[in-house]
Amino acid sequence: MKHSTAVFYLILTGLLWSLAGVLIKSIPWPPLAIAGLRSGLAALTMLVYLKRPTITWSKYQIGAAVAYAATVTLFVIANKLTTAGNAILLQYTAPVYVALMSYSFLGERSTKVDWLAIIFMLSGLVLFFLDDLTTEGYLGNVFAIAAGVAFAVFTVLLRKQKNASPGESILLGNILTLIIGLPAIMTSVTWEIQPWIFTFILGIFQLGIPYILFTIAIKHVSALDAIIYPTIEPIINPILVYIFIGEALGPWAVWGGALVLGGVLFRGIVQKR
Repeated sequence: MKHSTAVFYLILTGLLWSLAGVLIKSIPWPPLAIAGLRSGLAALTMLVYLKRPTITWSKYQIGAAVAYAATVTLFVIANKLTTAGNAILLQYTAPVYVALMSYSFLGERSTKVDWLAIIFMLSGLVLFFLDDLTTEGYLGNVFAIAAGVAFAVFTVLLRKQKNASPGESILLGNILTLIIGLPAIMTSVTWEIQPWIFTFILGIFQLGIPYILFTIAIKHVSALDAIIYPTIEPIINPILVYIFIGEALGPWAVWGGALVLGGVLFRGIVQKR
């Protein structure tokens, strides 16, 4: 596969991921129930793609599965406790951690431009906590940052399997997330039609299909590229939430988000040149 094709897959992945905020906030169920059902549907989608999955139970396959389950679960919780914009933008601190881990685990060295971009992103992260948020909002931000760390670990471990079949890690991670969410599903899920429609969209189109594209693309780009190119997600996600739900970012969070995305885009433009 050409590098440009892999980049296109990653951008499309980010576009589909961006549906998360508005859909999660529109479902009146607890976050673990949403995360579990979403991942159950994504697991079925991944199973259709893999046909005959190869489960090796290697440390990288299992480690990536656990990191994936942590990512998708923490992200749903964060979306319920803070704004969708904060949740997604704070998760996108993940490139910082990927840059720190890539050379040690993958032998992929980060450049000066990478680290300059990371400084911009960390500066933006500080601004998020200058907003007049509630205690609940701060807790949501903490969950979002934890999701970013888990996302970074997942990406590095998935890239580590570039010569194998990384899709199995996502399949296992979705099954694990479903198991974690089962108690909440059994006690909290109702039978109204609209939440189920939104959940099916989340599971198949927002999680299942984009992660198939992600596993294909990550074999042909670096770990840092894989986590940076989908940055259309934190741009589109808050816009959709604002249009359909009316939830806006605070003023400091807007500037923080601009620094985060500016650092990412700066790095991409300079690297391309």
